[in-house]
Amino acid sequence: MNKYAFSREVPTYLEADVVVIGGGPAGTAAAITAARGGKKVALLEKSAQLGGMGTLANVSVFMPVGNVTGIYREIIAEMLAEYLPPDHDESIAPQYSPFLLRQYLNEKMKKENVQVFFHCEFVGSIVDDRRMKAAIVSTREGLKAFEADCFIDCTGDARVAIDAGVPYRAGREEDGLTQPMTLMFTMQDTGKPVKRILPEGCYEYNDVSDLPQGRRLYWERGGDGSLLVNMSRVKGNGAKIEDVNHAEMEALRQVYSIANYLQRTGFETYAISHIAPQTGVRETNQIEGLYTLTEQDVVGGARFPDVVAQTNYEIDIHSPDAQKTTDEREVSGYDIPYRCMVPADIDNLLVAGRAISATHVAMSSMRVQATCYALGQAAGAAAALSPGGAGALKDVPMAELHRVLETQDVRLYRQGASAV
Repeated sequence: MNKYAFSREVPTYLEADVVVIGGGPAGTAAAITAARGGKKVALLEKSAQLGGMGTLANVSVFMPVGNVTGIYREIIAEMLAEYLPPDHDESIAPQYSPFLLRQYLNEKMKKENVQVFFHCEFVGSIVDDRRMKAAIVSTREGLKAFEADCFIDCTGDARVAIDAGVPYRAGREEDGLTQPMTLMFTMQDTGKPVKRILPEGCYEYNDVSDLPQGRRLYWERGGDGSLLVNMSRVKGNGAKIEDVNHAEMEALRQVYSIANYLQRTGFETYAISHIAPQTGVRETNQIEGLYTLTEQDVVGGARFPDVVAQTNYEIDIHSPDAQKTTDEREVSGYDIPYRCMVPADIDNLLVAGRAISATHVAMSSMRVQATCYALGQAAGAAAALSPGGAGALKDVPMAELHRVLETQDVRLYRQGASAV
């Protein structure tokens, strides 16, 4: 295999206090919280919209978690007020419009004084003496550098951390296989029988056992006749070139095949109304942080003094072998410690969202959007508290971090009892 050395002087486009890379749930929450701490914040997003899988992949339903708190609670209050629970520890699972969330987040960033840069895809980390100096990104104007005192990797794939030299792993411990990918789509009740189509290259599913997941999984939104469908399944790692290439074509085949099946089995008046612009990714890379969240932590209800997020979302593993099975196990509730976001060897970098330091099983529980918002909020607060210069994010005082989070309506419970 040929290799090339690529060297180029890259001009600095912006100097900020905090640069957040990735505009999904973790990234948006991190940017908002750092800005509330008085920092100049740049949020870099590779696509044209914020919201991550919730908008780009139409995963437009919040999974039930036992702590509706902080920025996640704000979103519910401001965009989905009818679903706002009276208490923080009351679980909800609302559907939402990915298009409205996209607009909501745009306006939210303006209100919070966050500078958002779309079409900025991360290229490389500039690191010197344990500190990241700049993120190099590809823009519509070519390569540009964004400098900062602190960086927060919210790419979902730990792209920034890995390029900075942070150790990582992917998938199941025994074989590296990750959870499969799914292309979400919606159907709309037209009120009359629709003409079914089955495009070239698609499959004819006749029984539930024929379906990619071996089950029917969808959400009907009350009153408007819409159906959000999560039934495709493609084996592969969403951070691998060939796997993603295969997934984007195979998943679309499955979408048309599933829609045709549903139109023959109870949804005769429904037509496809929207297919997500990209296939959704559940799992790719996990960093090695100061602490690794484990299956035992999740099932045993572990509690940590440096807790920054809590959830009771189930263990939810779509078969990495792409078999028609899903490992689902109830969880009573556990803490996620701050140390899971902290790499050992880079002093001014945090990783928030699904790429934190966690095992394959633990990650399957902590990966949902609400928890990623909570982790991002904690990362943003920590970055705002960091002194910069020679300071290290691992040394942020936990009592002060908890105090800042509490002022932003974050409730952290000790086994359902008193707040931290």
